[in-house]
Amino acid sequence: MMVQEGPGAPDYLNAMVPNLLRFGSGSRLAAGGFGYLDQAGRVDQAMGRPLWITCRMTHCFALATLLDHPGAAALTDHGLAALAGPFADHTNGGWYAALKADGSPASPTKQAYGHAFVVLAAASAALAGRPGALSLLDQALTVVDQHFWEGCPQAMADQASEDFSQLEFYRGANANMHTVEAFSAAALATGDQEWNRRALAMSQLIINHHARANHWRIPEHFHPDWSVDLAYNQHTPAHQFRPYGATPGHGFEWARLLVQLQTHLGEAAPPWLGQAAQELYDQAVADGWEAEPMPGFTYTTDWDGSVVLRERLHWVMAEATAAAAVLYKATGQQRYLDDYRCWWQVIDSRFVDRELGSWFHELNPAGQPSATVWPGKPDIYHALQACLIPQVPISPAVAAGLLATR
Repeated sequence: MMVQEGPGAPDYLNAMVPNLLRFGSGSRLAAGGFGYLDQAGRVDQAMGRPLWITCRMTHCFALATLLDHPGAAALTDHGLAALAGPFADHTNGGWYAALKADGSPASPTKQAYGHAFVVLAAASAALAGRPGALSLLDQALTVVDQHFWEGCPQAMADQASEDFSQLEFYRGANANMHTVEAFSAAALATGDQEWNRRALAMSQLIINHHARANHWRIPEHFHPDWSVDLAYNQHTPAHQFRPYGATPGHGFEWARLLVQLQTHLGEAAPPWLGQAAQELYDQAVADGWEAEPMPGFTYTTDWDGSVVLRERLHWVMAEATAAAAVLYKATGQQRYLDDYRCWWQVIDSRFVDRELGSWFHELNPAGQPSATVWPGKPDIYHALQACLIPQVPISPAVAAGLLATR
């Protein structure tokens, strides 16, 4: 194991997991799926019913099922039922991005980001042996393949009209990053290596081509021909899903995904995967880490590394520890273990909410809860995975890693 005692050690992580799951269970909606949680763990009705929340919570409860957590299997099935039912567009195919309180679509658009999480939720539930999950996964992969996947340049479009007849004039790295995670999990759940090939193709385009050419600061926004748009959202830098500039947290997240993909592919893995993972990690640390006024990572930077948004987001800390964990396991380099220890100390002292539960999702630079980007505590996806990834073998699917330890 990485550390033997204190924050980040097995006993610490194992104690945190059930607390996160208890908090997350409050997101269950009687009408189907899961809701967006506020700071106290109550469903925030004003946030609607986002598809990505239901998918991520279904994924989390599938992981909890593999941990034999009480009630987790029923919660996983509850999420699967919502994806097969109210979120599904039974006329045009695919899944609506969000629902209103009455169950009608909040918007007719279909988003690759949400569909990536449908694939991930179904793959994790299938690996956990839940009924109906594999059928849902096959359906989701078919929709993604037919409506979002673009054979040239081997990447995902971002948003489509209700009937998929029109694509938005935008391409984004975020949806592709989560599709890499989802496709890698799908390959393990189905045994079809085509999904690993596609995960590698997306990584090649966005990381080995675009990020390498941009000093390992990942371009997030693109034109439909996949030319970079570095000025995108310059005047709305706090956008939740499409912020301006580079996002150090995505440097960590991609680094983790590349190491997991490299390990899974074994001798077939191209050598650039390991190098790129370390370069992304190093650039994210160099640009994002600030010791003062509160230790943590900035949310976004400009293309020269200068800070744009100084808020500290919980998911960035979670992904930093996960990246450090897999890089330490893959390389044995002490610096990753030192970082892992340091960052779990910050999480423990600043982000863990011992009064209301879960982690504060956003802190201002002074260390106080804020809501510039993310109000409330929407879900437990990043925090839960940060607790599990250090404890399982390196795998592109956390569910498969948990299976290997049973």
